[in-house]
Amino acid sequence: MNHNREILHKRLEKLTAHYVALREYKLLIDEMLEVKDVLNVHIFNDIAPTERAIFDAYLKRFSSIQDFLGAKIFPLLVELSGIATSKMTEVLYYVEKEEIIDSLSQWIELREVRNELEHDYPDELAEAMEDLRYCIDHFSTLESYYQNSLDFAKKIVT
Repeated sequence: MNHNREILHKRLEKLTAHYVALREYKLLIDEMLEVKDVLNVHIFNDIAPTERAIFDAYLKRFSSIQDFLGAKIFPLLVELSGIATSKMTEVLYYVEKEEIIDSLSQWIELREVRNELEHDYPDELAEAMEDLRYCIDHFSTLESYYQNSLDFAKKIVT
Protein backbone atom coordinates (compact mmCIF):
# COMPACT_ATOMS: atom_id res chain seq x y z
CA MET A 1 0.00 0.00 0.00
CA ASN A 2 2.87 2.39 0.77
CA HIS A 3 4.25 1.75 -2.70
CA ASN A 4 0.93 2.79 -4.24
CA ARG A 5 0.90 5.92 -2.10
CA GLU A 6 4.34 6.85 -3.41
CA ILE A 7 3.16 6.22 -6.96
CA LEU A 8 0.10 8.39 -6.34
CA HIS A 9 2.28 11.17 -4.92
CA LYS A 10 4.52 11.14 -8.01
CA ARG A 11 1.55 11.04 -10.35
CA LEU A 12 -0.10 13.95 -8.56
CA GLU A 13 3.11 15.95 -8.91
CA LYS A 14 3.10 15.28 -12.65
CA LEU A 15 -0.59 16.16 -12.84
CA THR A 16 0.10 19.42 -11.02
CA ALA A 17 2.81 20.32 -13.54
CA HIS A 18 0.32 19.77 -16.37
CA TYR A 19 -2.30 21.82 -14.54
CA VAL A 20 0.05 24.75 -13.87
CA ALA A 21 0.99 24.87 -17.55
CA LEU A 22 -2.67 24.63 -18.61
CA ARG A 23 -3.59 27.49 -16.28
CA GLU A 24 -0.79 29.63 -17.71
CA TYR A 25 -1.94 28.96 -21.28
CA LYS A 26 -5.52 29.73 -20.26
CA LEU A 27 -4.42 33.11 -18.92
CA LEU A 28 -2.63 33.87 -22.19
CA ILE A 29 -5.72 32.88 -24.16
CA ASP A 30 -7.91 35.07 -21.95
CA GLU A 31 -5.56 38.00 -22.63
CA MET A 32 -5.82 37.39 -26.38
CA LEU A 33 -9.61 37.17 -26.19
CA GLU A 34 -9.76 40.53 -24.42
CA VAL A 35 -8.11 42.14 -27.46
CA LYS A 36 -9.85 40.27 -30.29
CA ASP A 37 -12.10 37.29 -30.90
CA VAL A 38 -9.30 34.93 -31.88
CA LEU A 39 -11.76 32.02 -31.90
CA ASN A 40 -13.48 33.52 -34.93
CA VAL A 41 -12.33 31.47 -37.94
CA HIS A 42 -11.41 34.53 -40.01
CA ILE A 43 -9.42 36.09 -37.19
CA PHE A 44 -7.82 32.80 -36.17
CA ASN A 45 -6.50 32.34 -39.71
CA ASP A 46 -4.63 35.64 -39.39
CA ILE A 47 -3.09 35.28 -35.93
CA ALA A 48 0.65 34.89 -35.56
CA PRO A 49 2.13 31.40 -35.35
CA THR A 50 3.24 32.13 -31.78
CA GLU A 51 -0.37 32.88 -30.81
CA ARG A 52 -1.60 29.74 -32.55
CA ALA A 53 1.04 27.76 -30.66
CA ILE A 54 -0.57 28.83 -27.38
CA PHE A 55 -3.82 27.16 -28.44
CA ASP A 56 -1.96 24.02 -29.49
CA ALA A 57 -0.16 23.94 -26.14
CA TYR A 58 -3.44 24.51 -24.28
CA LEU A 59 -5.08 21.60 -26.09
CA LYS A 60 -2.09 19.35 -25.47
CA ARG A 61 -2.20 20.05 -21.72
CA PHE A 62 -5.99 19.79 -21.62
CA SER A 63 -5.74 16.36 -23.25
CA SER A 64 -2.84 15.31 -21.05
CA ILE A 65 -4.70 16.17 -17.87
CA GLN A 66 -7.81 14.37 -18.96
CA ASP A 67 -5.87 11.30 -20.09
CA PHE A 68 -3.74 11.27 -16.97
CA LEU A 69 -6.74 11.60 -14.66
CA GLY A 70 -8.61 8.83 -16.41
CA ALA A 71 -5.76 6.39 -16.90
CA LYS A 72 -3.42 7.01 -13.97
CA ILE A 73 -5.10 8.97 -11.17
CA PHE A 74 -8.69 7.76 -10.93
CA PRO A 75 -7.89 4.02 -10.92
CA LEU A 76 -5.23 4.49 -8.26
CA LEU A 77 -7.52 6.63 -6.10
CA VAL A 78 -10.16 3.92 -6.29
CA GLU A 79 -7.62 1.19 -5.50
CA LEU A 80 -6.26 3.10 -2.50
CA SER A 81 -9.84 3.53 -1.29
CA GLY A 82 -10.05 -0.23 -1.03
CA ILE A 83 -12.53 -0.63 -3.86
CA ALA A 84 -11.88 -3.51 -6.22
CA THR A 85 -12.61 -2.60 -9.83
CA SER A 86 -11.73 -4.25 -13.08
CA LYS A 87 -13.36 -1.94 -15.60
CA MET A 88 -12.95 1.74 -16.35
CA THR A 89 -16.72 2.18 -16.15
CA GLU A 90 -16.57 1.03 -12.52
CA VAL A 91 -13.76 3.48 -11.79
CA LEU A 92 -15.70 6.34 -13.36
CA TYR A 93 -18.84 5.37 -11.47
CA TYR A 94 -16.89 5.50 -8.21
CA VAL A 95 -15.22 8.87 -8.90
CA GLU A 96 -18.62 10.28 -9.83
CA LYS A 97 -20.11 8.87 -6.62
CA GLU A 98 -17.27 10.47 -4.62
CA GLU A 99 -17.88 13.76 -6.49
CA ILE A 100 -14.40 13.87 -7.97
CA ILE A 101 -16.13 14.43 -11.30
CA ASP A 102 -19.46 16.22 -11.44
CA SER A 103 -21.05 13.68 -13.76
CA LEU A 104 -20.10 10.80 -15.98
CA SER A 105 -21.91 12.42 -18.90
CA GLN A 106 -19.85 15.62 -18.48
CA TRP A 107 -16.62 13.58 -18.37
CA ILE A 108 -17.59 11.75 -21.55
CA GLU A 109 -18.60 14.96 -23.32
CA LEU A 110 -15.25 16.58 -22.49
CA ARG A 111 -13.45 13.54 -23.90
CA GLU A 112 -15.55 13.47 -27.04
CA VAL A 113 -15.01 17.16 -27.79
CA ARG A 114 -11.31 16.84 -27.09
CA ASN A 115 -11.10 13.78 -29.36
CA GLU A 116 -12.94 15.60 -32.14
CA LEU A 117 -10.43 18.42 -31.90
CA GLU A 118 -7.51 16.07 -32.20
CA HIS A 119 -8.96 14.67 -35.41
CA ASP A 120 -10.48 17.81 -36.99
CA TYR A 121 -8.07 20.58 -36.05
CA PRO A 122 -6.89 22.27 -38.23
CA ASP A 123 -8.71 20.55 -41.14
CA GLU A 124 -12.29 21.49 -40.20
CA LEU A 125 -11.50 24.91 -38.77
CA ALA A 126 -15.06 26.15 -38.15
CA GLU A 127 -16.00 23.03 -36.18
CA ALA A 128 -12.63 22.99 -34.49
CA MET A 129 -13.13 26.58 -33.29
CA GLU A 130 -16.41 25.58 -31.65
CA ASP A 131 -14.72 22.64 -29.95
CA LEU A 132 -11.74 24.76 -28.97
CA ARG A 133 -14.06 27.33 -27.42
CA TYR A 134 -15.79 24.50 -25.55
CA CYS A 135 -12.46 23.30 -24.10
CA ILE A 136 -11.52 26.84 -23.12
CA ASP A 137 -14.94 27.46 -21.57
CA HIS A 138 -14.64 24.20 -19.62
CA PHE A 139 -11.26 24.97 -18.10
CA SER A 140 -12.93 25.35 -14.72
CA THR A 141 -14.55 21.92 -15.06
CA LEU A 142 -11.22 20.23 -15.68
CA GLU A 143 -9.68 22.37 -12.93
CA SER A 144 -12.32 21.12 -10.49
CA TYR A 145 -11.56 17.49 -11.43
CA TYR A 146 -7.89 18.19 -10.75
CA GLN A 147 -8.60 19.86 -7.39
CA ASN A 148 -11.15 17.25 -6.37
CA SER A 149 -8.60 14.52 -7.10
CA LEU A 150 -6.04 16.26 -4.89
CA ASP A 151 -8.58 16.71 -2.10
CA PHE A 152 -9.73 13.10 -2.31
CA ALA A 153 -6.14 11.85 -2.30
CA LYS A 154 -5.50 13.79 0.91
CA LYS A 155 -8.50 12.12 2.54
CA ILE A 156 -7.50 8.57 1.67
CA VAL A 157 -3.74 8.69 2.30
CA THR A 158 -3.78 10.43 5.68
